[in-house]
Amino acid sequence: MHGAAFIGFVPGNIALIERGPAGCTFNAKATNAKAAGAVGVIVYNNAAGPAPANLTIANADGTAFSLPALIASQAVGQELQALAASGPVTVDMEAKQVTEFRQTTNLWVETSGDPDRTVVVGAHLDSVPAGPGINDNGSGTAGILETAEQYAARDLEPRNRIRFMWFAEERGLLGSNHYVDSLSQAEKDQILLNLNFDMIGSPNGARLVYDGDNSAFAVGTGSAEGPEGSGLIEGVFASYFRNQGLSYAPTPFSGRSDYGRFISNGIPAGGLFTGAEGPCTPRYGELFGCTVGTALDPCYHQACDTLANNKLPLLDQMTDAAAHATYTFGMTKAEIVDEGVLRPGTSTPDTEADSAAGTDGGGLHPPDEDEELADS
Repeated sequence: MHGAAFIGFVPGNIALIERGPAGCTFNAKATNAKAAGAVGVIVYNNAAGPAPANLTIANADGTAFSLPALIASQAVGQELQALAASGPVTVDMEAKQVTEFRQTTNLWVETSGDPDRTVVVGAHLDSVPAGPGINDNGSGTAGILETAEQYAARDLEPRNRIRFMWFAEERGLLGSNHYVDSLSQAEKDQILLNLNFDMIGSPNGARLVYDGDNSAFAVGTGSAEGPEGSGLIEGVFASYFRNQGLSYAPTPFSGRSDYGRFISNGIPAGGLFTGAEGPCTPRYGELFGCTVGTALDPCYHQACDTLANNKLPLLDQMTDAAAHATYTFGMTKAEIVDEGVLRPGTSTPDTEADSAAGTDGGGLHPPDEDEELADS
């Protein structure tokens, strides 16, 4: 919520703010509310279901934010909004806070290969305090761990170095942000691309591929720009799913996972996602067989995100796709940013399926001619 949105705000009141859009963080909302004279902040969710388990707000130096802030469900937020439209509303707000510094750690292991052409394959290792996080993100963590183990077991030697990384993510993308920020420009230039796998086994899930060329989701509210080469990464996943006879749909770079710092530094990125608190749309139901109107992951950020909260056939399909892309980019000699060498898959929706790719899931990508990596 930009500062301009607080024009006319009466100091001394509590600010009621809807979650989103992408790029407008909880921190920015709370900071702008504080600057406008708010005595508290209530952020309400932008999707149906229970309130998220955590609201990540802190000062730039990591110290506690002095303004009390809570997060509520969409239903509670909309009820408060309707009441406020009819006149002043009195809300008693109580927030209890414990302030402490904790140390967290990124883990990584890497293969041999050209260090000037490093493929960073990432997933986040942590979960929210509310639950064990088996889908979010035990699924992505296990997927890339299995891929790494297969490299070791088969003694595979990729042409390009592959760095498998497990980040600390849930408290504000801290691990991936720290990793990228700690690199010199020369070290950043060594990164060929980033592959991100965050939630790839959602029990009511969809096969979603990040929209690297921004053809389905325009850059702006809700979608960040994919740097040059990101469309090519999307194309590799698209080609894989088509060759497997599996439907898929685009999903935006919403800023909610570890690719964020990579793409903001101009590093091509892509990856897979099977859905969080957002609902299965009618189009998703047709493409993926999910239950329409139900969250793609009904246990997102909840205690029920246990071993039972995975759709194993979907997890298997997405892990295979992740391994395919990892191997493909680990072996190529091509320049990723030269999209004329590695042909990206088209992101134009199938007009018979869905002529308006958007937040309802977009359309099934049409078949294209076979896409092969130029390897000479």
